[in-house]
Amino acid sequence: MRTLAFITVFACLVFKVTAQSSAWGQCGGIGWSGATTCVSGYTCTKLNDYYSQCVPGAAPPATTVTSATPPPPSSTPTSSPTTPTPPTTTTTPPTTTVTGPAPTGSQIRAVQDPVFHLYLQNKGGKPMLGPEASSGYFTISGTISLNNADGSKLYLNADESVTTSYKPLTLDATSKTTDWGLEGDTIITTSPRQLNFLACSSSTSGFYDVYLQEGNDAPSGTSCTLITLHLPCLC
Repeated sequence: MRTLAFITVFACLVFKVTAQSSAWGQCGGIGWSGATTCVSGYTCTKLNDYYSQCVPGAAPPATTVTSATPPPPSSTPTSSPTTPTPPTTTTTPPTTTVTGPAPTGSQIRAVQDPVFHLYLQNKGGKPMLGPEASSGYFTISGTISLNNADGSKLYLNADESVTTSYKPLTLDATSKTTDWGLEGDTIITTSPRQLNFLACSSSTSGFYDVYLQEGNDAPSGTSCTLITLHLPCLC
């Protein structure tokens, strides 16, 4: 009797060792307690934390134990075997947003009302003061370049061709104003030294036109404020 019990337990252990998941069957995942290896020609592939599946792929055949033969199935199939149909599983990839690298450089901001903490940026090809969320990033070294996420640059210029003392600021592919500089965190021109700008209301709510102010003129038909421009606080 004890010998028969030993043989039965041993056969069960051998069956457990040699059991493998069938083609397309589950072979792992959180909470899975069944076989974690696959039949020859299939490999256990993780689909998510809760489900791994036997899919076709190169994998070494599992070692089988031949010292005992697992018990035959409880019933004999009455029809010829068919190709296993993989279970229907839906794996939803995580939602991601693809963006370019963050541009390098520094923001340029205003510190006076009505443009307190509005930031210089490209608005439809024109430099304007607007919300921080759409702020541009600039490098200041003789020229002021607007650094785009794709690596391209535009250059901030003061249009000296106009005869008024206020010079519209433009963004161009080439640098024309080459005497930009800094005094502390304040944007200036060095030849001649000038640190005053005009911020004038525009037709776009929340955005202001910007001019370099070299005298006392002001655009007509709009509300303008004399301001200075700065890098983010260096304190």
